[in-house]
Amino acid sequence: MKKIKLPNKSDQRTRGRIAFLGGSYSLALTGIVLAILVAVNVLAEALPAALTQFDISSTKLYSITSNTKAVVNALKKDVTIYWVVQSEKEDDVISNLLEKYESLSERIEVVKKNPDVYPTFTQQYTSESVPNNSLIVECGESSRYISYNEIYVTETSISSYSYETSFDGEGAITSAIDYVISEDHPQLYVTEGHGEAEMSEVFSEQIRKQNIEVTSFTLLKEDTVPKEADVVLIYAPTSDISREEKEMLSEYTKNGGKLMVLAGPTEEGTLANLYSILKEYDIEAEEGVVVEGDRERYAFQQPYILLPDMADHEITNPLTEGNYYAIMPLVQGMKVNDASEAVTALLSTSDKAFSKSAGYDISTYEKEEGDADGPFAAAVSVDCGNDGQIIWFASSYFLDELYNSYSSGANLDLGMNALSAMIGEREALAIRSKSLSYQYLTINESTASYLKVIMIGVFPLMFLVYGIYVIISRRRKQNEPV
Repeated sequence: MKKIKLPNKSDQRTRGRIAFLGGSYSLALTGIVLAILVAVNVLAEALPAALTQFDISSTKLYSITSNTKAVVNALKKDVTIYWVVQSEKEDDVISNLLEKYESLSERIEVVKKNPDVYPTFTQQYTSESVPNNSLIVECGESSRYISYNEIYVTETSISSYSYETSFDGEGAITSAIDYVISEDHPQLYVTEGHGEAEMSEVFSEQIRKQNIEVTSFTLLKEDTVPKEADVVLIYAPTSDISREEKEMLSEYTKNGGKLMVLAGPTEEGTLANLYSILKEYDIEAEEGVVVEGDRERYAFQQPYILLPDMADHEITNPLTEGNYYAIMPLVQGMKVNDASEAVTALLSTSDKAFSKSAGYDISTYEKEEGDADGPFAAAVSVDCGNDGQIIWFASSYFLDELYNSYSSGANLDLGMNALSAMIGEREALAIRSKSLSYQYLTINESTASYLKVIMIGVFPLMFLVYGIYVIISRRRKQNEPV
């Protein structure tokens, strides 16, 4: 019979020492790992938000564009952003955005101002009622107030009969920074005295956001176009200009001036003198309203609401790249001489288009005797020499809020692209707001039924079969002889 050998005291002490050393090693290793984790967290906390936070939102809501980086990196003056907000009522998205601005430049400082503590602080900047999470951007003696309602913009969607909210924080802040650090701002001179329409609210707001200063003037009181004008805008006139005014505008563009015109057919009379400016560049205007004969080139079953082709040009390319269409209602057709190298037809109708000489008194959309054959240009860009330029939209209504909404903002982008091209593109001008509306996936009924069968029937059945297989396999292994 084999004897059992009991462990002696020496063996027990050895094993105890080994266990103690192993425990000490594990404890020390755990302490080192914890110390490393603490150090990493402290280091990460000290790093700028741009290096520790990643934006995975579909609209890049938490990201800064290269346009903002270009503006901020070029700062040579200190800028203070006052954040007017009550304690514990900070908007998380605005907070994240302001952290990114601070991390981009040492010249930007964000300062919180609690209205409960500083109730009269905002009065030196604005007389308006200031809601929570509003901002004031200041540089020296120059400042701009940004309301919370300018950061979160709510608009009515004509197409869906609902409200859509977008976040315009970056655009508003970068525009404000560009405004307060700049000594000179682009000057837009808008003509009066010919029944011009009031600029649409969306167009006016975009002009203000891009720091373009607007001055109204009348050519009837001037000998020449003011030298201060970077661009002259003629917005939807209802009566014609005089020959003297036409000569002043022609001379202005030939000497390097920039002229932007929105002028379509009028209900009474014609704009013969105004359109004669284009004759010098082999562009002839047809009287009447353009009607499109190609069903694919007009909208809402109205042949006078055009969906023109867009040329390959710096003004139109941003729209074509985004698969957007400009909507041009009530267009006066322009015939462009193909041999003219100075003219680019930005928007064009199809060959099936024709101009109804009856104008606003159209009684039929069929072509009649006296109607001029197309194709026509609905918008042109003219190189006048000496850096002079004319951009002409042959519709008085395409920047109206209704048609801009129908085009999902493409009309406004087209108008602002044209204005920016003449003023000179600046980094702060190209930042667009970011939609906060949910995007829904729409599928047809047959696809929905197919997905239901897969999710409710096929997948659960697959898991059930696999589970039965695993159970049977384990039982077989248990019953096998050892």
